[in-house]
Amino acid sequence: MAGFWEKLLGIEKEVQRQTERAEIMSGGTALFTPFSGNAYESDIYRAAVDAIARNAAKLKGKHLIASSERRLTGDKQLNRLLQVRPNPYMTAYDLLYKLVTHYYLFNNTFAFLDKDERGYLRAIYPLSPQSVEYMTDANGTMYCKFLFSNGQEVTLPYTDVFIARRFFNSNDLLGDTNTAIIPALDLAHTQNEGLENSIKSNATIRGILKYNQVLSPEKLKEEKAAFINDYLTVENNGGIAAIDSKFDYIPLESNPVSVDDKQLNAVKQKIYEYLGISESIVNSTYSEDEWASFYESIIEPLAIQFSLELTDKLFTEREQSFGNSIMFESNRLQFASNTSKTNIIKELMPYGLFTANQALEILNLPPVENGDKRIQTLNVVNADKADKYQLNEEGEYQDESNKSEE
Repeated sequence: MAGFWEKLLGIEKEVQRQTERAEIMSGGTALFTPFSGNAYESDIYRAAVDAIARNAAKLKGKHLIASSERRLTGDKQLNRLLQVRPNPYMTAYDLLYKLVTHYYLFNNTFAFLDKDERGYLRAIYPLSPQSVEYMTDANGTMYCKFLFSNGQEVTLPYTDVFIARRFFNSNDLLGDTNTAIIPALDLAHTQNEGLENSIKSNATIRGILKYNQVLSPEKLKEEKAAFINDYLTVENNGGIAAIDSKFDYIPLESNPVSVDDKQLNAVKQKIYEYLGISESIVNSTYSEDEWASFYESIIEPLAIQFSLELTDKLFTEREQSFGNSIMFESNRLQFASNTSKTNIIKELMPYGLFTANQALEILNLPPVENGDKRIQTLNVVNADKADKYQLNEEGEYQDESNKSEE
């Protein structure tokens, strides 16, 4: 990663401007520090975030040049950065996974857009700062001042930083923290501790050891320690103690309180609802309708947010006016049932909406030679040709019945 830090520090030297904290309309400061609630240490929260990140990382970023008449694939090098290798250290899947994970852990995710002297993108690096402070110079140009865990402090132009926010409410430049979920995470941790203690309590013997002879305090401690080591440990399989007549053992009732399934599920559901995800998505038992709902409510908003941010940061207003944009998309039909896939192909292919290879891709089958031609039934006629077919040269409708009689 030495080359990465050299790039960042090189840009820091180029900036060399007098900056001050940015003022925001809502008051306060535009200062970001990572959430310290250790949400990622919760197995429930981590599993849910992982499920979202794994599926969001399947999105495919594309540079498109679109107009009202056509839609073309853009620069090949840019598409390779977005789809294969955004930087020397990770794949496109790794990049999206990390950005989405930060998005749900900190409600703010950052990446450095490494551009050359002409403004063309060379690489994308996800950032894991300890704090981020928005700054402005005398001309009103905005910068992001990053402080990293190794002590490095770097100020980058706002236009070279990819930023996505969640819970974008109280601050004009940053997403809110995850403090609202802390009680549920604490309760989940307490439940796990309670289950562990309950298991340990049930695996040991508890009681009073009464000796039938007088022993010195030192000897009594030795006998007690020996009894504990022999019988009052988890290793005492079966929970049985064998004693002789020199002492009596009086057991004590132990009724550890266990957490029932309803309480466990209630806390788990509370965390899932906070993240907007269902348990079926987390454990991959979702139905087709459940997947569609998850895609529309979670994956699609992420795709739109990432697309808009990269479009604005990579292209000038003039380039955007000519149709240049970045779009993250995925083939949603790949997650449909075979019955739904077959019905969609059957209904839409006669209209020329699919090529043979596109239909095969939906079915997760390899392409065939000359399969990029569109197939259309003769029963579907172009609207212009239909008018010519039904109208005569004078613009009057042909009477097909009279024509046949003549």
